[in-house]
Amino acid sequence: MAPLRALFGEDAAVLDQRDFQLVLLVTVPTLLGTTVLSPVLDSLIGPFGTTTADVGLLISAFTAPAILIIPVAGAVADRIGRKPVLVASLLLFGTAGSAIALTTDFRVALGLRLLQGAAFAGLNPILITIVRDIFDGQAEATGQGLRVMVAGIGQTVFAPIAGLLVVIAWQLPFLLYAMAFPIALAVFVWFEEPTDANVSSAGTDAGYVRELFALLSRRKALALVIARGLVLVVWFGFLTFNSIVVVRLLGGSPGQAGALVAVGSLSYAVAASQAGRVTAALDSRLYPLIGGNCSLGVGLAVFAAAPNLLVAAVGVAGSSAGFGLTLALYRSAITGLAPVRLRAGLVSVAEAGGRLVATLTPIAMGAAMTGLTPTLGFGSAVRVVVGGAGILTFALTTLCVLIAAGVSTDP
Repeated sequence: MAPLRALFGEDAAVLDQRDFQLVLLVTVPTLLGTTVLSPVLDSLIGPFGTTTADVGLLISAFTAPAILIIPVAGAVADRIGRKPVLVASLLLFGTAGSAIALTTDFRVALGLRLLQGAAFAGLNPILITIVRDIFDGQAEATGQGLRVMVAGIGQTVFAPIAGLLVVIAWQLPFLLYAMAFPIALAVFVWFEEPTDANVSSAGTDAGYVRELFALLSRRKALALVIARGLVLVVWFGFLTFNSIVVVRLLGGSPGQAGALVAVGSLSYAVAASQAGRVTAALDSRLYPLIGGNCSLGVGLAVFAAAPNLLVAAVGVAGSSAGFGLTLALYRSAITGLAPVRLRAGLVSVAEAGGRLVATLTPIAMGAAMTGLTPTLGFGSAVRVVVGGAGILTFALTTLCVLIAAGVSTDP
């Protein structure tokens, strides 16, 4: 345990808790939803008979269903418990994702991605909630950070694998989604519901909704939920246009695009793992969040303007470190605002907002690139839109953090 304490701080003991170990295990398939596709999108244009402008819909189709389904999944998890939602969602996630390897019809692939996105709605928000169910205080912040860290490590491993597999056959990356099946079995056999996970079941549905919206109407909760969603502009902007920048603008390969995702994933894994330490050292989330927001936005701008792969990797590392730290801290702050009877609901609303941002980001950025290309040319349009998205995200997330902290933003 001493080496773990050296890496993650005094709360490294959270890793001994079996339910938390299962949370980390379930985290792995959830990260594959977009990681598998990021380095291979350009390689799927031919097999699916689609275009550069439309291939990004494979990302948006995955993120779109969660906008509506996540709040429902959260309410169900508050009512019947976390375990049934997790098991059912894992089975659907693995089935829909693996089935894409069996079709070359782009519309069918989009439909399967929609189903997979619906399954995701019952995974990620529930995992965030479970961490708060079983831990409090700094231990909870450490737990949230370690979960983000596992996602980062998983992306470090699987993004390059996807980039290599697509060279052998375009279908192979989609078979990685089948790992959800044995993980669903492990959750069914070993996961134990937190003792207070469904204490809200005695209330009425109408009362539950009123309480949840009353909580969301508070300035601090609303500002944090908005900021938590906005950080995904940077990450999904990078994931969607990474292969375009690397392959078309920098003359790289799909394997190198996957390597950049690995760099980013490792960077945000390391940063997220220190969330508990940072919270304890500074006794505040304000300054780490502002610093993290700056790093994630400016780093994306560096990636967009990079003249070569080395500079691009530096930008991705800085941006992803900011992403990992802020995501863990935003999630920890949000879970701490709700009583247990509303916890999954509040987390789910925050995650649904994030999925809305993730869905709109590829579409909005793609439309902006299309509009600017006749004037600037394709390469310059890509660089301006991606870099501008980073700077704008930094400005807006910092404003939200200041509002949540009660700091005046008046001139």
